[in-house]
Amino acid sequence: MISIKSSREIALMKKAGHILANVFEVLEPLCKPGITTNHLSQVAEKVIREAGGIPEEKGYYGYPAAICASVNEEVVHGIPSNRKLRNGDIISIDIVVSYQGYMADACRTFKVGNVSSNAEKLVRVTEECFFKAMEFAKPGNRIGDLSSAIQKHAEANDFNVTRDFTGHGLGKEMHEDPMVPNFGTPGTGPILKEGMTLAVEPIILEGRKDVFILPDEWTAVTCDRKLAAHYENSIVITKDGYEIITKKSEGE
Repeated sequence: MISIKSSREIALMKKAGHILANVFEVLEPLCKPGITTNHLSQVAEKVIREAGGIPEEKGYYGYPAAICASVNEEVVHGIPSNRKLRNGDIISIDIVVSYQGYMADACRTFKVGNVSSNAEKLVRVTEECFFKAMEFAKPGNRIGDLSSAIQKHAEANDFNVTRDFTGHGLGKEMHEDPMVPNFGTPGTGPILKEGMTLAVEPIILEGRKDVFILPDEWTAVTCDRKLAAHYENSIVITKDGYEIITKKSEGE
């Protein structure tokens, strides 16, 4: 069942989103050659907890860290470790923060040092896919309108979208109805309504769309070992459109 959030609930989700946006500001300049993904997770957890939030991924079905850190061909759910980032890597950092019981979820893909031109394009197009979807994020449109916009922009740039992982509703729970796929048909799916809260997350692949899970039972990687990028924000559907709650406003 899709829940419509009250103004009080949205305010708490916005607070969680503000904390999350601050975490990315701290982590981005740290994503340099030689840093470990474990260190990034430890820094993120410290920032979240000092702001009064909770890193909800830690302990989720036994997940061991405060962030998911997926490098290069890792699509989602990469577990932080003593692995050191190298020049030319890209790293997708996915974080869920709760504040007084309400959640915000976002991901950014950061470039480490000097990356290839195709990696640069992949990261850029993945973010563009999110904002293409936002052109349809308003009451009366449907989930399929967002999904189709993501798919069309990715494929127009010679990339693929994963079929195995989707965006979703969120609020008191990390994953709520509805699912928000990165592929679909315009005019299909649930109708967007004021007060709906969604995590929209294009996950775009350089090569084939097929993925598999590593023996750690978390990390998903591309079958052809080509790159993957991930860009996600939590949004609220408003009376006239949408509001991103996991991205700071200009000048903030």
